[in-house]
Amino acid sequence: MSENDTKQLRTGALYIRVSTADQAELSPDAQKRLLLDYAKKNNIVISNDFVYMESVSGRRAQKRPEFQKMIATAKQESHPIDVILVWKYSRFARNQEESIVYKSMLKKDGVEVISVSEPLIDGPFGTLIERIIEWMDEYYSIRLSGEVLRGMKEKALKNGYQATPCLGYDAVGNGQPFIINEKEYRIIDYIMDQYDNYNVDTTAIARKCNDLGYRTKRGNLFERRNIDFILKNPFYTGTVIWNGTEFEGTHEARLSKERYKKRLRLMNARRRPAKNRNVSACKHWLSGLLKCSICGATLSYTGNQACPYFQCWKYAKGFHKTSVSISVKKVETAVIDYLEKIVNGEDFTYTYKGDNISSTDTSELDNLKHELDRITIKEQRVRAAYENEIDTLEEYKENRKRLNAQREYLMKEIASLENIFQNTEQPEKKDVVEEIRNVYEIVRDPENDYETKGMFIRTIVNQIVYDKVSGKLYFDIIIS
Repeated sequence: MSENDTKQLRTGALYIRVSTADQAELSPDAQKRLLLDYAKKNNIVISNDFVYMESVSGRRAQKRPEFQKMIATAKQESHPIDVILVWKYSRFARNQEESIVYKSMLKKDGVEVISVSEPLIDGPFGTLIERIIEWMDEYYSIRLSGEVLRGMKEKALKNGYQATPCLGYDAVGNGQPFIINEKEYRIIDYIMDQYDNYNVDTTAIARKCNDLGYRTKRGNLFERRNIDFILKNPFYTGTVIWNGTEFEGTHEARLSKERYKKRLRLMNARRRPAKNRNVSACKHWLSGLLKCSICGATLSYTGNQACPYFQCWKYAKGFHKTSVSISVKKVETAVIDYLEKIVNGEDFTYTYKGDNISSTDTSELDNLKHELDRITIKEQRVRAAYENEIDTLEEYKENRKRLNAQREYLMKEIASLENIFQNTEQPEKKDVVEEIRNVYEIVRDPENDYETKGMFIRTIVNQIVYDKVSGKLYFDIIIS
């Protein structure tokens, strides 16, 4: 009787991860053949029901349905599986941390995971070798990713074009300057014209673009963030930024730097706190600006009455006894009258927004830089998934493309904030009055809609506190 005949018969499962088509020896059929051959030689019985093959992206184990199905089957009380066979450990899990988690779960139920192409000896030393193999896979992918990143950095320092072209431009290749795509650039012209000349807010511009059938570079519907990205992108002025490297490009730029800087100042002035609603979602142009002098809460707009009014929402909920409310007609008149007095020479106080840049804005900048650092880590993991043959070449390319787009967006957001920080010269009071005059002309004109009025009043007013006892409004004017 041979040694193989004396071995205990075990039930097994095969886990096969789809590889790239050009690697014949690692194709699904090849893997299955080698795994079944190993099972036959080692007294492992494989049922057709226990052959699990993945044909979707394996970026995360939670998103691999066949993998999860296999794990759930192996952990059943009936103990249907004794061993799981894989071609390589990298097929089982994307990294060492994930591998340890799932192998530990299986080990508690007596289920062993075996890599056919990476045989190990029994005992603690074999476990150590297994961990070293997994660690080397991660180290190799991280090192390779670093080399690729350094090469791209060197190319950027030589003023080479390597990022994905933004809307309105096409890549030429070999680091050559991007060229204008006239059809796409008409969309860029429309977006900039709507914001710069017609004072339409970014959400409304996105809706208009979608209604006109315009689409993003990827062919998707426009969102507010897409519009912000375009309006803040210095590439349209001729400036190329990649991963902290900035240079004046040689591509055709149709946006003047003066117009761009003016737009950034306007966008900074219109930027609302994270918890504030978009102007286009407000029921009245003063919604969100009026505050209660008793508790500091917002006065909510009630427009379904014969006489619409603003009412402190905390009073309405029973937080305090005194009702703080004011009619819409009365508050509109008071706001317009106050702005008119300033325009006609009455003295006023205001805060320069540049003086407050060190708090919220710098925190936002730090968060953006932190997210940018995380992109590099994500790239390392994506590369590891490909090198370990967990993801296909097509999946790897798509992941890299998505991460590059995220990097470009973050870098342009960072550049935009840094540009704002650099343009913090305090305006003269006569310039402030002129800005208030422009807002006054907009809000007093009955032909302008709530959205337009709301957007402009927020460029100069942070909040308006209503004191019910004195019947006065106290304006907090902030100029950028």
